[in-house]
Amino acid sequence: MLTLDTIRGAPKALLHDHLDGGLRPATVVDLAREFGYQRLPTTDVDELASWFRRGADRKSLELYLETFEHTVGVLQDRDAIMRVAAECAEDLAADRVVYAEVRYAPELSTEKGLTLDEVVEANLEGFRLGSARAAEAGQPIVMKVLVTAMRQAARSVEVAECAIRWRDAGVVGFDIAGPEAGYRPTRHLEAFEAVRKENFHITIHAGEGFGLPSIWEALQFCGAERLGHGVRIVDDITALPDGSYSLGRLAAFVRDRRVPLEMCPTSNVHSGAATSIAEHPFDLLRRLRFRVTVNTDNRLMSNVSMSSELKVLDETFGLGLGELEWLTINAMKSAFAPFDERLRIINEVVKPGYAHLRAAESRVVAHA
Repeated sequence: MLTLDTIRGAPKALLHDHLDGGLRPATVVDLAREFGYQRLPTTDVDELASWFRRGADRKSLELYLETFEHTVGVLQDRDAIMRVAAECAEDLAADRVVYAEVRYAPELSTEKGLTLDEVVEANLEGFRLGSARAAEAGQPIVMKVLVTAMRQAARSVEVAECAIRWRDAGVVGFDIAGPEAGYRPTRHLEAFEAVRKENFHITIHAGEGFGLPSIWEALQFCGAERLGHGVRIVDDITALPDGSYSLGRLAAFVRDRRVPLEMCPTSNVHSGAATSIAEHPFDLLRRLRFRVTVNTDNRLMSNVSMSSELKVLDETFGLGLGELEWLTINAMKSAFAPFDERLRIINEVVKPGYAHLRAAESRVVAHA
């Protein structure tokens, strides 16, 4: 079993993390005070952290999403968005995340008059500042933005066009998020078509709160290159008496086409998409060699980091360094950054980082 220190020292890549799900509790309190947000359930930092975690762990995606009222509530000013984005970059870099795509829905921050473009610009500027601070601290990180539209709203075309406008400044793709049940991805076909016409990238939350039809529509109608969560693809896999597995047409398509699955195990347990870590489809899907990646989703609500998520998976399924490296390279291969940038990170950061950890592990064994 790997130690937490070893996992923390391993270079990691993150594809599914929400800006409004990763605020520091103390920052929520500070911003509420600074910008006059008065609806927090408590201004005690520790109590607030516990409140978010209790609120998220209610086995329902819809209830899980309710906790975002307060993080979004304090993200209505440019300076607030910049601070949160900068801290996001610093926090991820401190956990040895070397590449991250962090998503946010700019329409959520327009209550006080900010435009979609102003929100995205503040997000990017915050990432620039946080990345610079992280590099100065010896913890370099590459930060990218995924611009998200809310599937229960009607602004997806506007948001998609906004994402395209900022594609050369650090935005690498378009996403839809929010409650799945009753809000099919095909409601936003016009937005996805706008993105596809521009040869831009698409990831879609699918197969978390709803099943196979959501995944099928995301792939075959909307052009998803990656699936946000995608855990319900397991519904199309049948265990056979001899211990082997039979893949249905959709599951076979996802595996054959190497469609990346942005898996967030702890969050899935909290939202009710999985009953426990031990029962999470992650283990079956990795053994069947789907393109599995590991992600945090919402670091505040689920009280997770990349290291803690990988640690619990190692404890449960016995991953080891080789599997951690495979998962990291899966994520880098699946990232929306340009090919040469991904290749550089794999060859100059990820592989040397794991080689160093293996060498250190060998020295420990030799001395023992």
